[in-house]
Amino acid sequence: MTTNSNTELAEHSWPEVEAALDDGRRTVIVAVGSVEQHGPHLPLIMDTLAGDELAKRIAEKLGDALAAPTVRPGCSGHHMEFPGTITIPAAVLMDLIRAYCKSLDEHGFEHIVLVPTHGGNFAPVNTVAPEVARDIDANVIALADLADLMELQNEGLRKGGVEYQEDVIHAGAAETAMVLAIDEGLVRTDELEVGHEEEISVSRLLSEGFQSITENGVLGDPREGTTEAGEEILDTVASAYAERIDAEREAI
Repeated sequence: MTTNSNTELAEHSWPEVEAALDDGRRTVIVAVGSVEQHGPHLPLIMDTLAGDELAKRIAEKLGDALAAPTVRPGCSGHHMEFPGTITIPAAVLMDLIRAYCKSLDEHGFEHIVLVPTHGGNFAPVNTVAPEVARDIDANVIALADLADLMELQNEGLRKGGVEYQEDVIHAGAAETAMVLAIDEGLVRTDELEVGHEEEISVSRLLSEGFQSITENGVLGDPREGTTEAGEEILDTVASAYAERIDAEREAI
């Protein structure tokens, strides 16, 4: 059986996955996304789109990895004032991650990388990752530092020629840029609206909900986002994450 060179696990047949494992592709990237509002201009699956794309790019950069289907939905209770948002309790998300990891471990993957792309998923991922690692043979790597991710996204904006800093990223320049790079047809360009641009209380945002901060669900100015900046953001994050995965694998 010839190994399928496609990095997306779900597009393989089971014999192709078996062949990939036999050929040494024993690292799998699991993004943890969401289905939640991203302003009037972006689709509800923005975090899932980003997860799909980042997992694929990370796997390609590693050269010996596969990208699992992104976990969705996530913990999005603070967006529930906006129609269409789907949220699940943290305990349910953690159970789902456990099941993902146990399944992948049983098939022979040696490194399982968790990549949350929605802010509300970072705490559950950081909580469950060490628990899962104790229960399975595979090494579990959690790339779950939200401040680091947002710093990389802002770095990508600058590399793409956008001099606009977003201290808290949601539906503004960075995420609009990413969707433009992934599938520009999903951005409602006639619905681009500036959101909250002043200082943000994250504790209030989480406890009182996004609508207490921003009426349209946007933080920042999505009009600043460009396709070029989106490409730079995705490449910057994927490159940094691939390097960290390599370092983690070599340390074992």
